[in-house]
Amino acid sequence: MTEEVAHEMMELSHQLFERMISQQQAKVLRLAREAVPNIGPEDLRNAHDFPELKEHPTFEYEDGLLAGLISAQIALRAEVKGRLPARPPPTF
Repeated sequence: MTEEVAHEMMELSHQLFERMISQQQAKVLRLAREAVPNIGPEDLRNAHDFPELKEHPTFEYEDGLLAGLISAQIALRAEVKGRLPARPPPTF
């Protein structure tokens, strides 16, 4: 894979994943607010602090999908970068 193709793939996948992740974050926050009306986006980083979310019928499922999207984004970046030829370290 050429460096140019890798950069194109990274840009395309970045845009796609960012849209998907953003939509899923909004969905997870909406579901969380059904159980805890005043919960904020930062609170979702520690969702286990809110027992009400454990009882919500779909919160954990949707939160798991969000985690999966983020993991897939990271894995794709690593895979593409791993296929590029190694660059020599900079010399000073």
